Amino acid sequence: MELKKNKRKGPVIFSEYKRGDTIRKSISMSRNDILFELKDSKLRGRGGAGFPLSTKCMLTSAAKSEEKFLVCNADEGEPGTFKDRVLLIEFPELVFDGMVAGGYTIGASKGIVYLRGEYEYLLKPLEDYLEEMRKDNLLGNNILGKEGFDFDIKIFLGSGAYVCGEETALIESLEGHRGEPRNRPPYPINTGFLRRPTAVNNVETLAAVSHIVMKGGAWFAKFGTDKSTGSKLFSVSGDCEKPGVYELPWGTKISELLKLVEAKDTKAVQVGGASGFCIPKSQFSRTLAYEDVSTGGSIMIFREGRDMLQVLKNFMEFFVDESCGQCTPCRMGNIKLLEGVEMIEKGKYTFSYINKLKDLGKTMQLASKCGLGQSSPNPFISILENFNEEIFNRGNGGTNVR
Repeated sequence: MELKKNKRKGPVIFSEYKRGDTIRKSISMSRNDILFELKDSKLRGRGGAGFPLSTKCMLTSAAKSEEKFLVCNADEGEPGTFKDRVLLIEFPELVFDGMVAGGYTIGASKGIVYLRGEYEYLLKPLEDYLEEMRKDNLLGNNILGKEGFDFDIKIFLGSGAYVCGEETALIESLEGHRGEPRNRPPYPINTGFLRRPTAVNNVETLAAVSHIVMKGGAWFAKFGTDKSTGSKLFSVSGDCEKPGVYELPWGTKISELLKLVEAKDTKAVQVGGASGFCIPKSQFSRTLAYEDVSTGGSIMIFREGRDMLQVLKNFMEFFVDESCGQCTPCRMGNIKLLEGVEMIEKGKYTFSYINKLKDLGKTMQLASKCGLGQSSPNPFISILENFNEEIFNRGNGGTNVR
């Protein structure tokens, strides 16, 4: 999955870059100038939620506090996603320089990387890299001679909980508590880590910041679509000849991506990981963009012959295991959805009950406290709707009551 070896480089994230360039450029600019460049870029968070970065930075910058934090969300717990790992291994200069620039912009003096527990093997090389930055005065006090600009980065190793990918659950974990989402408002931008203003951004988002500072927001906005600017990293896995991490402009069609990775006889594409949507062959002309099929980066490819009910069962078992149990819609809803899948598997169900479960899923999307419960019904609803003929005509000899 190494981009350098496969020579797959895109126009934005993986273009030429030298460590420290963004930091040097940032401290020569005013904070407001950087904020306006981010606004011109129309960059939206690359973790999946798609919140405008400039809005988050402006609100955090405006918050009144003697101490602020910038957190890099490197939890990357979504099944099928491994792009952030590639960035941290091969392009740490983009991520960490982006953090320093972000800290300067919002007035933070401390940065924290929340690193996925399964990525513990990256901890030492990343800490060694940060130490090299300190020696070069790219971290620490009065960075590059900029009087009063102090910023340093620490790495915190997560505990392996999927829910900690949600920013408030991540903050709870950072504070030493059980990883559970907080009630909002208040929001992290004014009441985050240690109740201080905190900006939480994805690894890929911060890497993009480095290039926006260097080349300008207008340059970044040339790529992609009007509502989905820039490029996007896609973690491609499953039934294809060339799995890996690809950088493509937003607005790329699913069919174009399938051709690029040499996928053949594709029946379905799960876009957005386990919590995403399952797209059937009839919809491969749709585009990967916030205004059509949005994703944090995971692309799972399934060829003809794959049992889509088993795919769905695998996803639902995952969500039952990973729910933190704090809110009833998610805690009980995922169990009920999994039970529905098992009923179909055994051939003992009624269509009226399955439809009620779909309605339950829609309720979960509205009533769950965080993104886990809000998105876990997505595969249940999309797979059952898009592959109903395959799933409900399994020929298992069951007593399907219609």
